Amino acid sequence: MTFLQDTIVVLLSQVTFFVGAWIFFVKQLFKDYEVRHIMVQLIFSITLTLSCTMFELIIFEILELLEASSRYFYWCLMLYLLLFVVIVLNPFYIAYYCISNTPYVKPDYIKHLTILVWIIFIVIFWKFGDPFPILSPKQGVLSMEQLVSRIGVIGVTVMALLSGFGAVNYPYTSMAYFIRDVSLTDVMNIEKRLMQAMDMIVIKKKRIAIAKRQSLEKINEGMSRRTGLWSMIYPSGNNRNQESRYSQNQFCRSLVINLFLDIAQLKLEIAGLEELSRQLFLEAHENRNMFERIEWSKTWKGIYFNFLGYIFSVYCTWKIFICTINIVFDRVGKKDPVTRGIEIAIHWMGFNFDVNFWSQQVSFYLVGCIVVTSIRGLLLTLTKFFNRMSSSKSSNIIVLILAQIMGMYFVSSVLLMRMNMPPQYRTIITQVLGDLQFNFYHRWFDVIFLVSALGSIVTLYLAHKQPVHENL
Repeated sequence: MTFLQDTIVVLLSQVTFFVGAWIFFVKQLFKDYEVRHIMVQLIFSITLTLSCTMFELIIFEILELLEASSRYFYWCLMLYLLLFVVIVLNPFYIAYYCISNTPYVKPDYIKHLTILVWIIFIVIFWKFGDPFPILSPKQGVLSMEQLVSRIGVIGVTVMALLSGFGAVNYPYTSMAYFIRDVSLTDVMNIEKRLMQAMDMIVIKKKRIAIAKRQSLEKINEGMSRRTGLWSMIYPSGNNRNQESRYSQNQFCRSLVINLFLDIAQLKLEIAGLEELSRQLFLEAHENRNMFERIEWSKTWKGIYFNFLGYIFSVYCTWKIFICTINIVFDRVGKKDPVTRGIEIAIHWMGFNFDVNFWSQQVSFYLVGCIVVTSIRGLLLTLTKFFNRMSSSKSSNIIVLILAQIMGMYFVSSVLLMRMNMPPQYRTIITQVLGDLQFNFYHRWFDVIFLVSALGSIVTLYLAHKQPVHENL
């Protein structure tokens, strides 16, 4: 009876997650496109549902909801289902839609080529884990560890890249210190120059059209006059007619040459003005964005985000320093932040409180914040990427690729989030994931995070020091 009640709780939460994922797909991700392939929408919604369910099980571990046997069963079930989607179902449909959109492939060969591409993917996926020290010789070929370990390498890499860029980009975009000083006069002046350049382009294109029309009129008029003159002077004779046609051709050729010279000169001027207008448009767009950011930074919301930017800049500096220390000294944290904070409060500050109660409460809020921010941040990133890259033909493929990244991202989140939980709450997670080299994933995350953060700093520094108007 207890297992049945636990099953009802999990199923109700899954239905809620699935409906939310379905609505997000229709209303946010695919709002500008028509849903023609229901399987794409179904795969995306299932991936997000399984991912959210795993995060829910982490919270159940901390709050000790459901029976331990029920939690273990659903951990194994959800993880195997998500691995099936990420390794089998999603790559198969990505290959299918890529091949079916290829114009030179016959419909009879699509299924056979899809199976061939999927087999190649499985071989590459299996060989991908060989260079990394992630496996134990005791593990079987189709064990949970074999699958999760390879997914973990890719997912941790994606997480570290996004985390390193976000840790640097958020302070850069939210702090008023990095906003270039732009006044409304600067914005109006550059927009006025842009309108002047556009007007000059329109005027010169009108001159080209007028020149073509006038030249054609002159050619027709000249030919009619010269033909009438020669017929009056030389009413007959083949030689005279030949000379008349030759003179007419010479006259028309000279008019055509002058026409092309004038038009070519105007086209060169138009090309230069169009290039200037593009540069002016970029500068006007940048100045307008900077001016709006300045006005926004003066509001209460802008002041709040500016304060958060300073906090994240300190966090980014601290994280880069800690990652460097971990890489140089080959160090991995042995204790989670909650346990370490409680030890500091008891031994160094002299507080006396219920360790088990506060460990559960703090772990719940910490993991809850990590879960919410991870899901929200990833969905926002996927939405921005989809809006920039998708088209009517590639939208299905991009959605499946984003679902693939999302599945690997959330599996890796469970691997790394395990370290943020006290030992008493990570027992079932460790049993389900098996004998993995957890320390390797934390070191790998530090390396990729450091590379991503330093690369983002260099890129944003060069972009900040070279505004568009210096290239005009």
